[in-house]
Amino acid sequence: MTSNKSILSNIDSPADLRNLPVSKLPELAAEIRQEIIQTVSRVGGHLAPSLGVVELTLALHYVFNTPKDKLIWDVGHQAYAHKLITGRRDQFKTIRQYKGLSGFPKVEESPYDAFDTGHSSTSISACLGIALAKFLKGDTHRAIAVIGDGSMTGGMAFEALNQAGHLDKNLIVILNDNEMSISPNVGALSSFLSRKMTSRQMVRFKRDTEQFLKSFANVGENILQFLKKSEESIKGFFTPGMLFEALKFEYIGPIPGHQLDNLLETLKNVRDFSRGPVLVHVITTKGKGYPPAEKNPGDYHGLGPFDIESGTPVSALPGPPSYTKVFGDTILHIAESDPRVTAISAAMTAGTGLIRFAKRFPDRFFDVGIAEQHAVTFAAGLATEGLLPVVAIYSTFMQRALDQVIHDVCLQNLPVTFAIDRGGLVGEDGPTHHGVFDLTFLRFIPNLVLMAPKDENEFQHMIYTAIFHPGPVAIRYPRGNGEGIPLSSKLEKLPFAKGELLREGSDILLLPVGNRVYPAMSAADDLKKLGIDAAVINPRFINPLDGDLICQWASKTGKVITIEDNVKKGGFGSAVLELLSRRGLTGVKTHILGLPDKFIEHGPQEILYRNCKIDRPAIASAAVDLVKNND
Repeated sequence: MTSNKSILSNIDSPADLRNLPVSKLPELAAEIRQEIIQTVSRVGGHLAPSLGVVELTLALHYVFNTPKDKLIWDVGHQAYAHKLITGRRDQFKTIRQYKGLSGFPKVEESPYDAFDTGHSSTSISACLGIALAKFLKGDTHRAIAVIGDGSMTGGMAFEALNQAGHLDKNLIVILNDNEMSISPNVGALSSFLSRKMTSRQMVRFKRDTEQFLKSFANVGENILQFLKKSEESIKGFFTPGMLFEALKFEYIGPIPGHQLDNLLETLKNVRDFSRGPVLVHVITTKGKGYPPAEKNPGDYHGLGPFDIESGTPVSALPGPPSYTKVFGDTILHIAESDPRVTAISAAMTAGTGLIRFAKRFPDRFFDVGIAEQHAVTFAAGLATEGLLPVVAIYSTFMQRALDQVIHDVCLQNLPVTFAIDRGGLVGEDGPTHHGVFDLTFLRFIPNLVLMAPKDENEFQHMIYTAIFHPGPVAIRYPRGNGEGIPLSSKLEKLPFAKGELLREGSDILLLPVGNRVYPAMSAADDLKKLGIDAAVINPRFINPLDGDLICQWASKTGKVITIEDNVKKGGFGSAVLELLSRRGLTGVKTHILGLPDKFIEHGPQEILYRNCKIDRPAIASAAVDLVKNND
């Protein structure tokens, strides 16, 4: 879409953008949308969020002097237009691909990416830190946070707003609201009032009036307070600004987010005349410019390759159900027969497979927004009244609620089930979304049972086991499809804290966790051809371990390799070493296969497994080395 005659082909930086006449910006916005649609249709990615902020992105870079003025994108999955106009146009076709551009802002990628993002509700905190640092250094450049209405549901955002209002330093927050519905008349009037209230004349008038009234001691202060309350009442009648002004922000909006003239005028006024914390409320349409995404923005939030004309996903080969689907089907089945079962999501109803549950049991399903900490403690409250709550959260987001898991659930030994989706390497979303720390940060918690299934059939039995266990249980399962194992029609409780001997062997014991079990079984086949007899145990339980089974076969073979899709530090392998030490089996030779002590880049899961040496060939190679070194 970027021919020699296109505008976008000549934009290598925001400086080039600022040289364009304003009249050319709508045409540029249309070109950017086409480039995003074309690219995402081929490689997948976050389509609807990025389409919704094209004009806003252009206006921000047009008005502010980036990168000296710092621009922070909350979550960052809406930053595709930002990447296209900040020197990465030629690389854009590689977005989210192995060794290509990250799907999120990344400091090492560009000076225009001021902060690494990927999790929600962090932008205001980071931006406030930048703004305060600038103040302390005497730097007058601006700091701007762009946060969506979904991210604004996170408590961290309000913590930052609260401190920002208290510090009263120059900070600009752009609230990108793609959910609020306002009538055209109210929107137009509110936009007009907001733009005029930020103009030079209005700002000067307000300041001069305040100074004049303050000179009349108590009487003037009383009049001033009355006028401020009157202004708030009028503005609050037309806009939702009262909440933010209560936090001591100057509130501006709502303004239409796809009308560049309005955006540019408002942002220029904010840049030139506002002092202290300011919130600009911008109304946008998620998926703007691509009708299927506008109609169903949730379906086009993040997706794989698709056909542009029809909007349908590119057909993949039929395969086993995903772990996410198995979870959704299983919890729905269990809830049909037990009214105590409830489900909780933190703004990921579709992503965690709970759509059918939400429709079938609307009174027993709760989407708490991007508020993982609240989700966990809310579940604890439900459990104290005899309900059986299931909290479904991605592994990487569960990191945010560790204290609540410890203090509010496990300390009280409450029957809460944590369905931890996307455990392990997730692929193209990269280091902010890899769920590679959960075995480490969960296995040390008293009372918490921790499990990982080897396949989809075992997974459904684990869910059943977890829900009816009398204390807290976490099940960690991977992104992607199962192994193609038929699902049993009857759910059964697994023997508590018991592993599964899959294969006997005399030379070495392989101890793989979760999605590493089948690669380990295949590696055992390879080792057999080399004359090495490998035993394989599926632990099932990471906490508590089946110590008797593991130590029995560790003693028989004298050599043990653990394999996990988790960091080595403090993970499953560490738990096995602790077990062997407690049992006095210090003579057993051991080797841990897991993820290295670094953040793993984005790329296809199979490539990452290979790079991290936890795939079938790496398991076999490590076993050969351990056996030979012991001879």
